[in-house]
Amino acid sequence: MTITFVGHGYVGLVTACVFADFGNDVWVIGRTPEKIEKLKNGDPLIYEPGLEEMLKRNLEANRLHFTLEYDKAISSSEIVFIAVGTPPSPTGEADLSSVLTVGEQIGKHLNPDHFTVVSCKSTVPVGTNLKVKDIVEKNKPKSAEFAVASCPEFLREGTGIYDTLNPDRVVVGSYSQKAVDLVIEVHKPLPGERVVTDLASAEIIKYASNAMLATKISFANLISLYAEKTGGNIQTIMDAVGADKRIGRRFLYPGIGYGGSCFPKDVMALTETGKHSGLNTNLLDAVEEVNDMVKENFIQKVKKYAKGNKLGIWGLSFKPNTDDIRFAPSIHIIKALLKDGYEITAFDPAAMTNVKKQIGDKITYADSLYDVPDGADALLILTEWNEFLQADLKKVKKMLKQPVIIDGRNIYDLEKMKALGFVYISTGRPSVAA
Repeated sequence: MTITFVGHGYVGLVTACVFADFGNDVWVIGRTPEKIEKLKNGDPLIYEPGLEEMLKRNLEANRLHFTLEYDKAISSSEIVFIAVGTPPSPTGEADLSSVLTVGEQIGKHLNPDHFTVVSCKSTVPVGTNLKVKDIVEKNKPKSAEFAVASCPEFLREGTGIYDTLNPDRVVVGSYSQKAVDLVIEVHKPLPGERVVTDLASAEIIKYASNAMLATKISFANLISLYAEKTGGNIQTIMDAVGADKRIGRRFLYPGIGYGGSCFPKDVMALTETGKHSGLNTNLLDAVEEVNDMVKENFIQKVKKYAKGNKLGIWGLSFKPNTDDIRFAPSIHIIKALLKDGYEITAFDPAAMTNVKKQIGDKITYADSLYDVPDGADALLILTEWNEFLQADLKKVKKMLKQPVIIDGRNIYDLEKMKALGFVYISTGRPSVAA
């Protein structure tokens, strides 16, 4: 099958590479000449484990094509996936300008000789696919036949290839059985339950899924604050809560809040949609409020336990195995600490280039994790990268001016840190004194 993806971010590029790996002929349309040239040369532009290898493999097999032009890609495709960004507007609503502009271009280049599915993988509010339908209808050649379908994605950054290859479910919403059949066909190599539904339900499913996961994180964070106030241990608490099969343990992990390109914007967008519909959105408001609260709680720990103004930071990306810093808690925390006069040296395996674009030279970027604690008054852990888990903590202790680690991700064992003689402050667990 010939397929086009408009957009080459985490969703578009990963899914395009996977579908090309299945033997499909896949086009990817971008809008920046420099980025398209890099993609043609095997540079995925983003950090995602295994993606570069998959990209190069399918380029060499001539199954994957990158272009700035719509004509050849759209006219030859049976399915066109829209996979462009829907960032939050200043009010919190999803900005649909890219989706709608792409819809116009797709319409202009539809092939009048065959049926085409226009399928939105971008996360969009209810009613967006119908707006796309109207725009395509207005701009298409008179004899061109098409139908729209909502096919939301559920991949996680850092495990994008695995998630695309192993979905729990494939959701397809459409008014056209012909469109449903084609979208189901292209997903045939993938496991997972098939959920075929209407457009509105498919659009809501993605928002509801992300809002539920964000709610679990905020719930765990709220209970971690209870634990800190009362002497409890959040790890034991969440192990017991998660043992209930009705609840489950996944995403009940406390820390310094969720970030990334999905949870923050999707919770905000669902909240705004609800308010416009006259609904009470207090639950979603509270999810966001707790997410902000735990970042501020971490900043207060730094002020309390760091006996000086020189800080080291391990981890900048919003989660491990990605270079994405969109809505990363680290950015909020660093900006607040800089405002209070702290000097910061930081290391991240993948995200430092992106952080530098935002923060510039206001902080020092280390070449390795062991350059960070040298002479620092405290070491802060903001992302749980694997290479931090078994770092040489005896070496770290010797390098620190004060043996203080403030851990926003709970990556170390309390008894181990006590035996090593650290002041170890984690999240929702008893403090360890030297």
